[in-house]
Amino acid sequence: MSGAPPTVPPAVDLRIRDPRLREWGFPRWGSAAAAGLDLHACLDEPVTLAPQAPAILIPAGFSVLIRDPDWCGLVFPRSGLGHREGLVLGNGTGVIDADYEGPLMISAWNRNADPAATIVIRPGDRIAQLVFTRVTRPAFTIVDAPDLDGPGPQSGRGQGGFGSTGRR
Repeated sequence: MSGAPPTVPPAVDLRIRDPRLREWGFPRWGSAAAAGLDLHACLDEPVTLAPQAPAILIPAGFSVLIRDPDWCGLVFPRSGLGHREGLVLGNGTGVIDADYEGPLMISAWNRNADPAATIVIRPGDRIAQLVFTRVTRPAFTIVDAPDLDGPGPQSGRGQGGFGSTGRR
């Protein structure tokens, strides 16, 4: 256990935009200890994602207002769907800023290379997850950097370039 004081989570307004969410059990986490809130595909009919085709935006059916600038929401793919089926987010990770209150959209992309590996998303499918996390904004100090390609003046790191410390 950490010795850090407990973090008080923000009070977040959640506006249901699609009434079917209540029928599907939203909002809920997949388990008592799950970090991500399950996000449903609020579609009127099934959608087929072709492999490597451009990502499509799928409504999540709600919006949030976090308000507290020390917090944000992050939208991630669901682990099993991403690993087993190739359903990932077209934007990698979605960021929900504390002052955003518009509808949440899920950028769905089929990463499969096999042309036959289509993915069908049906109305109500849980296709992503929303995680709330703290935000830290560092205080920057602008320093002179005469040699931008060389190692940093304090640590000496950077001489070997990107990936220079190896794999192990």
